[in-house]
Amino acid sequence: MKRICKKAGIDKEITIHGLRHTHAVMMLESGASMKEVQEKLGHASIDVTSDIYAHITEVIEARSIDKFSSYMEYTKKN
Repeated sequence: MKRICKKAGIDKEITIHGLRHTHAVMMLESGASMKEVQEKLGHASIDVTSDIYAHITEVIEARSIDKFSSYMEYTKKN
């Protein structure tokens, strides 16, 4: 991995584990369910995935607020 980063001109140390973590967080931010992330990563239990990756990112938090706001608007109309 160090050799690949060096060839790409990346000075910062990037690990395979770091890429895995980033991929999981990006999946969650894009709207994938925790179950989908669990299956993709091969965790035996969704609890393991949730314990590691359920921290709230700004993107997930903003989407959550938008969904709730849309829900409240919908309930006002109906």
